[in-house]
Amino acid sequence: MLTSLDLSGNWIGGEGAAWSWAEVLRECNALAHLDLSRNFIDDEGAFLLPDMLRECKALAHLDLSENRIGAEGAGRLAGVLGECKALAHLDLRSNSVGAEGTGALASVLGECKALAHLHLSANGIGSEGAGLLARILWDCKALAHLDLSENEIGADGAGRLAGVLGGCKTLAHLALNRNGIGAEGLCRLAGVLGECKALARLDLVGNHIGDAGVLQMAEVLGECKALAHVDLSDNGIGAKGAGRLGGALRKCRGLAHLNLNGNKIGAAGAGRLAGVLGECKALAHVRLRRNKIGTTGACQLAG
Repeated sequence: MLTSLDLSGNWIGGEGAAWSWAEVLRECNALAHLDLSRNFIDDEGAFLLPDMLRECKALAHLDLSENRIGAEGAGRLAGVLGECKALAHLDLRSNSVGAEGTGALASVLGECKALAHLHLSANGIGSEGAGLLARILWDCKALAHLDLSENEIGADGAGRLAGVLGGCKTLAHLALNRNGIGAEGLCRLAGVLGECKALARLDLVGNHIGDAGVLQMAEVLGECKALAHVDLSDNGIGAKGAGRLGGALRKCRGLAHLNLNGNKIGAAGAGRLAGVLGECKALAHVRLRRNKIGTTGACQLAG
């Protein structure tokens, strides 16, 4: 009995080439894991998905990442997601669903009671899409992993998400990499992070938050008791920000992984961090690549 099928990277294409696999999959009633990523499936191909998915009652993992699904295809997919009662993992990374497609998906995601992992990175959803998604996050009671990286949500989109994150009681991993959030957006997020009691991993790579953003974040890090992994790489953080972050680390009893690669910490910032790292008993991994720390900074860290 077939329960897992990986058809990734097979150039299945649009509607013409898709009829054959769609018909076959309709007969796979026990299928729990389906990977159709990297297949050039476009909106026409996505039109075939609803009939197929209705027959896959046990489907828990659906990967449609790196295809060509736009707003129209996302809308078609949304029409059947509410019927996928077992669906726990939905991956739509690197498509083109945009704000319109996100809105269509958002209208039914609350019905997916088992949904725990949602990947929508690199879809051009913008601040509008982030806002539409934010409206239904409280209805996603099982959601543990949300990835909205590379979507240009900006400070406004971050603010819209911040308004609801405190109510996402099961959210353990939030990824908002490369979204142009800036210090303003981080300030809005920081205001609610302490309410995210289950949050164990926070990824904010490449958001230009700078020292100003880190200063805001440092104020609340100690309140995030479950936080074990923080990635702030490529954010223009300097010595001042590193110093303030170092002060906050003393309160982060469970933090095990800190990534500050590609910032501007320098020897001075390394020295400020060095003074507290020894007190962070749970901290096992610290990444400081590309920070122009130099020999002086390295010696300070080596202690």
